[in-house]
Amino acid sequence: MTPTLLFVHGWGFSADFWQPLRQRLNGIPCLAWDLGFHGAPNRPLPAADGPVVAVGHSFGLLWLLKEHPLPWRALVSINGFSRFTRADDFPQGVAPRLLERMAARLEEAPAAVHRDFLARCGMEAAASDGLDPARLAWGLSALAGWDCRAAAPVDLALCGRQDPIVPPAMSEALFAPALAKWRDGGHLLPLSDPDWCARQLTAYLETLM
Repeated sequence: MTPTLLFVHGWGFSADFWQPLRQRLNGIPCLAWDLGFHGAPNRPLPAADGPVVAVGHSFGLLWLLKEHPLPWRALVSINGFSRFTRADDFPQGVAPRLLERMAARLEEAPAAVHRDFLARCGMEAAASDGLDPARLAWGLSALAGWDCRAAAPVDLALCGRQDPIVPPAMSEALFAPALAKWRDGGHLLPLSDPDWCARQLTAYLETLM
């Protein structure tokens, strides 16, 4: 039985983020959850009798590892991480002050914080309609504090060699070489390289059947 792909987006995005990739998956059953940065959260449930492969982009992977909202057959990271901020045992992480600055600006200028972050990700134009500042603040707090390196293992990691948010050194520290698939690209591989992502996911699913 073909597993259902359950997609979870990153900070500041919505379930629509996955549309280009989903359109290239040739009938593979898919669901995309929405964490609520642009409106109410939405988490449709997969069929009760079928296997699930969870796929998290960026913060979406960290959220899946922390919440583990349902059983899955396998877990896939795309531009993801199990810890984001720097620590004594994780020097490859991001300096906490970067998130602190974003959080400090968020209350007064949520649209600007959101727009600036997506620009760093590589998006030239970003819609800020319906932003939920409280939910964005929750996400920044989670990015700063959650450490899920000891949680359920990741089975496949798709990584960008030019990722400005999750640099290669961070991915190399978090994922075993045998699990990582590298692409010349940035932080938005499902948008910039949906065909490549679809091929990697399809090939991985074939190993599970």
